[in-house]
Amino acid sequence: MSDVRSVVQGTLVNHIASELKKSEKIKPPAWAAYTKTGVAAERPPTQPDWWYMRSAAILRRIYLTGPVGTQRLRTVFGGRRRRGHKPPHHYKAGGKIIRLMLQQLEADGLITKTTKPKAGRIVTPKGQKLIDRLAAKIA
Repeated sequence: MSDVRSVVQGTLVNHIASELKKSEKIKPPAWAAYTKTGVAAERPPTQPDWWYMRSAAILRRIYLTGPVGTQRLRTVFGGRRRRGHKPPHHYKAGGKIIRLMLQQLEADGLITKTTKPKAGRIVTPKGQKLIDRLAAKIA
């Protein structure tokens, strides 16, 4: 069986996103087409299925580094903001988008909150099975 770390990240995220599209509980809200993903972004995402791609990337990140919370995910998915002639700085991603994606993944049964206070979310056995199956399929 293949390890998740040994497969190409982009390919795995694409496969997970296609599986998430089949779920009824993971849907982008109406405002998602008009909003930026963070302060560092200049424009909203242009891909029509960016919500599923980001959700799949979040699920993969929780699988690899779990338990993880909203703030750490904001740091990971943030970006470099260009500030004109001043040096660029790293800014965090938007928290509302990540928080809503975590809630949807949790409602679908792929992740769950840990029992320790302020520890974050971890992948459930259902989520592990999905990711391992897709990683083995890719390899």
